[in-house]
Amino acid sequence: MSTTRHLVNRRRRLATSPSRAAVAPVSDEEAVEETTALHDLPETEPEREPDPGPGPESEPDAVTAPPQRLRTGLPGVPALLCALTILLGAFAAWAFTSAASLRDEPARQNAALTDIARTSEVKGRIGEAVGAVFSYDYASPARSDRAAKTHLTGRAVQQHKDMLAEVRELAPKQKLVLTTTVTASGVEYLDGDRARLLIFADQSNTRTGKDEETTYAAAMFAVDAVRRGDTWRIAAIDTFTR
Repeated sequence: MSTTRHLVNRRRRLATSPSRAAVAPVSDEEAVEETTALHDLPETEPEREPDPGPGPESEPDAVTAPPQRLRTGLPGVPALLCALTILLGAFAAWAFTSAASLRDEPARQNAALTDIARTSEVKGRIGEAVGAVFSYDYASPARSDRAAKTHLTGRAVQQHKDMLAEVRELAPKQKLVLTTTVTASGVEYLDGDRARLLIFADQSNTRTGKDEETTYAAAMFAVDAVRRGDTWRIAAIDTFTR
């Protein structure tokens, strides 16, 4: 009689044999013994068939690439440099246009705001001229005439005559002495050979007759000055009255 091990091995050979027709039939006694042996065997896990692996012509499954993260950082260096170049070019154009417009404004051509030496020169010369032409001594009228010829030009010549006409008329009778002293002045405008100044002055009018009397007054007026050679002359007088 076949053993249990023999029956199990025989059954496995029958299951894996390529042609079952050539195998001899199993007798009833062997079948009973085989069935009994199979019931007595412990339960075992079925054998795993080996993984045949991919065939020579089989293609690997498509590998799904992980999703890439969106780049939200700074732009590239070339793009950044291009943007900066455009911005700097626009700023340079705006600055050039603004500077040109400022240079064209009359206020920006005023050398009184920048040229301290010339401003001081015109203030000194015009201050002396005002003191000379607006002072008058009844005993020496020729001095006033010389001062007018030296320091006045243009419309200022006739304006000076009109302003001192009353003094000239009364001076011999009342023995008048008019003295004008510039106390402060400011250059309002200075451009090349032309300037405009605001003058503050103190005036004293003295009668030297029997009843000597002195009166004082303050004056404020503006003068337009022009440069003639190496000196400045008064070209117009503005007393702010009409």
